[in-house]
Amino acid sequence: MKKLVRIVALMSLLVACLGCFGLPQKVVAAPLSSGYEAVLSNFNGQTPVLLAEGSLRNLADDKLSTEFGKKIDLNNTHVRAFRKYPGMYPTLAGKIIQNAPYEKIEDVLDIPGLTDTQKELLQAYFDEFTVTDPSDVFVEGGDRYNPGVY
Repeated sequence: MKKLVRIVALMSLLVACLGCFGLPQKVVAAPLSSGYEAVLSNFNGQTPVLLAEGSLRNLADDKLSTEFGKKIDLNNTHVRAFRKYPGMYPTLAGKIIQNAPYEKIEDVLDIPGLTDTQKELLQAYFDEFTVTDPSDVFVEGGDRYNPGVY
């Protein structure tokens, strides 16, 4: 019986290893500029081709090129970005994020439970803040609380 189990295990291992040595598949990548003719002429009829129209855009980079990239956006910035302002991180930054979105910078002073000292601190940093529409790129999931930056 032990011999039979060993043979079956060995055969299973052999078959699994042979699966790793399957036939290679061709992969072709080429930029699509204006016409498809030049790109398609490089392929024979047997290679599958995936053509996509449109330009690729990184929505995060688009937003970072605006005022958002130079200031703290109260509707989109993650909590760790507030560390460069003394007194903001983590308590006050967490309150700001929990009560977002804001229509204007002054709305941050309406957060319930703020002390007078916290309000003065926020007013001192008004020049460092901006408000834009919330973007899924930045506020999706728990990214505002833990952006994975360590």
